[in-house]
Amino acid sequence: MREEFKSFQYAVEGFRYAFRTQRHMKVHLIAAILVAVAAAWLEIKPVEWALLLLAMALVISLEMVNTAIELTIDRIGPERHPLAKAAKDTAAGAVLIAAVFAAAIGLLLLGPPLWDKLFG
Repeated sequence: MREEFKSFQYAVEGFRYAFRTQRHMKVHLIAAILVAVAAAWLEIKPVEWALLLLAMALVISLEMVNTAIELTIDRIGPERHPLAKAAKDTAAGAVLIAAVFAAAIGLLLLGPPLWDKLFG
């Protein structure tokens, strides 16, 4: 049981590191909180909550994977290399795609009830 707790602690440390050092991580977390507040206010269905939470988790997780890839490449060496750039750009692109699709999911799920609540 002690090893599992240590693994959990390491994961929390990784999350805290990403939050402290990565500007985009803060942006994604603030967006997730705002979406969760809006979803609660709009009283969306459980399956809609599940989709929103999955999208939020994907974006935040990919942001952390992107951070890990960038740190690993930076640790290997400071010199610029086309493959290092490609790896960093690809990881950042994965975050971008997840964020765009998460925003689309948010608009699809929250847009109509928000419109009804404000203008209906």
